[in-house]
Amino acid sequence: MLTNTACIFFFQARKPNPFHHSLPAQTAIALFDWCRCTLPECQIDGSPAIADFTMARRRSAQQPANQDNAARPTRNITGPQSALTDFLASHNISARQIRDEAEQRRQQAAQQAPEQTSQDGDSAAIDEVAETVTITTTTSSRSRTRGGTDARKKTQETKTIEKIKASKSFKKRKRDADFSDDDDDEIARAIFQEHRAPLPGQMENCAICEKRFTVTPYSVAGPDGGLLCGPCGKEIAKERQGQQPVKKKPRKQVGGVGSRRTIQSRILDGDVGTKSLATLCVQTLAKNVHMADSLGDLPEHLVDKIARMFSKRRLLRPDTLPLFVQPGTQTLHIYDGARLGEQDIVSIFQVSPELRHLKLRCAIQFKDEVMDYLLTRDLKLETFYLHGANLLSEEKWHEYLEAKGETLERLQIYYTDKHVGDDTVAVIQKHCPRMRKLKIENNQKVTDTGVKAIGNIATLKHVGLQLQNKISSKALVHMISNIGSNLETLSLKVMPDADDAVLSAIHENCGSLVKLRITDSEQMTDDGFVQLFSNWENPALRFLDLQKCRHMDSTVPRLNPDNVGLCSEGFKALMRHSGDKIQELNVHACRHISREAFEEVFSEKKTYPALEKLEVSFCEHVTDFILGCIFRSCPSIREVNVFGCMKVREAMVPRGVILVGVPNAQGMVTEGMA
Repeated sequence: MLTNTACIFFFQARKPNPFHHSLPAQTAIALFDWCRCTLPECQIDGSPAIADFTMARRRSAQQPANQDNAARPTRNITGPQSALTDFLASHNISARQIRDEAEQRRQQAAQQAPEQTSQDGDSAAIDEVAETVTITTTTSSRSRTRGGTDARKKTQETKTIEKIKASKSFKKRKRDADFSDDDDDEIARAIFQEHRAPLPGQMENCAICEKRFTVTPYSVAGPDGGLLCGPCGKEIAKERQGQQPVKKKPRKQVGGVGSRRTIQSRILDGDVGTKSLATLCVQTLAKNVHMADSLGDLPEHLVDKIARMFSKRRLLRPDTLPLFVQPGTQTLHIYDGARLGEQDIVSIFQVSPELRHLKLRCAIQFKDEVMDYLLTRDLKLETFYLHGANLLSEEKWHEYLEAKGETLERLQIYYTDKHVGDDTVAVIQKHCPRMRKLKIENNQKVTDTGVKAIGNIATLKHVGLQLQNKISSKALVHMISNIGSNLETLSLKVMPDADDAVLSAIHENCGSLVKLRITDSEQMTDDGFVQLFSNWENPALRFLDLQKCRHMDSTVPRLNPDNVGLCSEGFKALMRHSGDKIQELNVHACRHISREAFEEVFSEKKTYPALEKLEVSFCEHVTDFILGCIFRSCPSIREVNVFGCMKVREAMVPRGVILVGVPNAQGMVTEGMA
């Protein structure tokens, strides 16, 4: 291969016309083309030999084809081509071929069109109309997205139709076909549509869905003009034939994708193995609810199971409500009443005069008018569970409690916004002498005053609070000191200001607790929990929830010099006190419990026979080894949650146990199963 310098020297050292005298013609031309593609332009311009040869080639190209050089053999030498040109050439595609095919399509379309008049005047008129139609089509297609194009398009269409009606060809066609004057507009519009239609092979926007498509001889015209794409044309054709468009059924997953998801969902729900006959009957009823007239004399637990299934599938509607509401109904649980109207809720009190226990969730339409009707009925409710009735005013609550509070034993109010406050608690204290259970959650109006008033209801055995206002420890201590001796259940959700004084009050006054819940405390310390569970006269708890009782510091979250929240010693103390009888334990996000504490609590010498459900999510010291210790020490364990425990990787799960939240793609691995 010659370098650039050698090539320049070669050309300049030759004779003035080296290619014609010293080298063969084809070799000279090939070398010339190689130099033009290789050397810079400045070097090519500086070479007299290359310049002379360039001029010679240009003169040769300008000579007529009938001269002697036309008889010379074809050299088949071409210049550089673009990548697109090479690609099209490799697929036998050329510009001439594209033009020829387009011209052929136009000719075929012109032959299929009706014969045009041959008169000069008529041809001029038709040409003028066609030109107008073309302009209209182009303008409308380009300005489709602009405002006000519809009015301009309509005006242009009207003008074009008038020109068609005034042309000689239109009058001749009308005279030959013997049409009446009433048909002028329809005939002219048909001619207009005929000329406006694009030719096959052109691109056009669908008149319905606005998508671009290629026009074919089979393209269907839209109802308001224009052409339609294939899918829209099929739908219009079916509608014109009087058929309703058939909706495609959702394609079922194949290859085990859907079945695997269903199986995993059943495993996480604890539904493993063959389904019971009652479960199969409930699911069959849910699938064929339109065929059911009544539930018959089913026991309450099965009716409740059916109600849960209906709510899960959003099947509880005004037409299915009568399945649960009967004249002899005493207990009614509605888990999703979002689709029930005001009159539907009223019908419950109309049909069931013996109703004693009522539970309504998502009861959005439970308004003042419904409460007014309830006051007129001779219903003696003992349990009143109302969720989501934020349109019910506080005055109506007062009227109901004053009129019907004498028989009320359990009252649970959820999501009432600002319509239940301290005054309502005072009314409960005064007019509900048999009140044993009171729960007020997601409330924005009850304050410390209301909490202290709850402490004056001496008959209470179950108390549950989740209030939006900040509740001080003094108010909680006052309540616990007054009614703590009778309490069996105490639930204090999201109490960030509750401190060790609350734990001390529980330790001193509560001796019958079975269930204890204190969450989201940022003031309680590990020493306070140790004091609570040490030498406590209360029997072992069955349910304990201390989630998110932890030290909160966004800058240094792992440092906890004051041992705020539930830490290692408090965890050991609670397991020493309640480990023998506890059934459910929740220490979610108590991240300061150390690995050594977990290993000591769940060592091989310890056994917790009643523990069935354990929540240790976001306890970062939980590992595969600790999970193995938990499975060994808890023979009755059914479910363990380990969300956020990043050290759990390959724990082997015994059969019958559910491990939820394993942070890997494989998920739970059951021991003994591939």
